[in-house]
Amino acid sequence: MSSPLHRKALSLSYFTVGYNIIEGIVSILAGLLAGSIALIGFGLDSFVESLSGSVMIWRFRKHEQMSEEEEERIEAKAVRLIAYTFFILGAYVLYESVKKLYLQEMPDPSLFGIIIAIVSIIVMPVLFYMKYRTGKTINSRSLVADSKQTLVCCILSVALLIGLGLNYLYGFWQADPIVGLVTVVFLVREGYHALKEERLCTC
Repeated sequence: MSSPLHRKALSLSYFTVGYNIIEGIVSILAGLLAGSIALIGFGLDSFVESLSGSVMIWRFRKHEQMSEEEEERIEAKAVRLIAYTFFILGAYVLYESVKKLYLQEMPDPSLFGIIIAIVSIIVMPVLFYMKYRTGKTINSRSLVADSKQTLVCCILSVALLIGLGLNYLYGFWQADPIVGLVTVVFLVREGYHALKEERLCTC
């Protein structure tokens, strides 16, 4: 039987996918127009986040039809899939950050990009909190893992805002790839713990 909290988890997952697809398309278009690799990377991150949300939709849509044993098996598989999205995103952020520093690729100032980052910084913490609390309440490791993916999206939004902001105001383009490298550590750590323990570590 599907509980109100399971239906809430499903609704949050649908919102995650819808929001991130729109954010990804807008960010990539803005990045192409401005010639900004930071914005394009942020848009690709949004698509990875929508992949994580899609895993959750698959997980919770079948909730009513599953036995406890089947649900536990699906739950473990969902956690592993979420962990893989951490590694995918981490590899991309690492590659782009190192490449930008090595080749000295300077993102163009983009006021529109700054607005996108600010909107994400407002929305993502609220979505993270709702998914995290719901996941803890229904004892869903996969939803807690997915909430951490949303938190990563918020961290990358801050990185984007710092990078674009410092470049826009002071011409300090190195800020974006440096913050990106710090983010990679968080991504790899969370992905590793999810795979090893089939849950995320308590931060």
